[in-house]
Amino acid sequence: MAGVALITGAAGGLGQALCRRFGESGYRVIGLDRVHGAAGCEAFVEADLEALCASPGGLGSVLERIRGLVSTMTKQDGGHVKPGLAVLVNNAACQVLGPVEALSVADWQRSLCVNLLAPFLLIQGLLPELMRARGSVINITSVHAKVTKPGFCCYATSKAALEGMTRSMATELGTRVRVNAIAPAAFATPMLEAGFAGRDEARRQLGEMHPIGRIGQPEEIAECALFLASPRAGFINGAVLRVDGGISSRLHDPL
Repeated sequence: MAGVALITGAAGGLGQALCRRFGESGYRVIGLDRVHGAAGCEAFVEADLEALCASPGGLGSVLERIRGLVSTMTKQDGGHVKPGLAVLVNNAACQVLGPVEALSVADWQRSLCVNLLAPFLLIQGLLPELMRARGSVINITSVHAKVTKPGFCCYATSKAALEGMTRSMATELGTRVRVNAIAPAAFATPMLEAGFAGRDEARRQLGEMHPIGRIGQPEEIAECALFLASPRAGFINGAVLRVDGGISSRLHDPL
């Protein structure tokens, strides 16, 4: 057994792909999300990360449940599971959109709570378990941390901050826990497809905007995360892996 992996946002398109792939690779997977709907998880923790950021008691309860699951899983199977938490994937996110003049304090609080503070609190609260396993943290950021467009001020800012936190933690924790990030562009999740329902031409154009000629598949993010968590990536720390089909390298020049 490779160890225990905790994956947040487990019920979403990327989250389900992450849970399945880590499970197939021998990890014992704990999923965390607001609603149960994750495939490939051995255990599930139902939690609203936005609410937990404002509730120290609620956060403590969720952390204790996760620690209990990690302890139980590592004691099973005759000691073949690596002690501690081998992998934490901070995948949960919220995308608050709107023009600058319309953004409220509540919009900023929600965006920063889910996309930045919650990952910090989970890493901080589970650090002893991560250090015990000499584990790996993988933060899912976004292409919007580097290149963005109007209406994404909250989201882009929160994801850029998450990349900054990734680099800072890598310098501080690197001898005990590696911390890296993956920055996806557009991926074929149920949420994205629902957003393009009835707009086939716009969906086709989105794929063509990526130099590779298509949008990504969730399994491609899962493969990257699995690599970053593996011993083969043992010297990779503080990196942001841009899995974006080349779109962040493309100049959109009207001429």
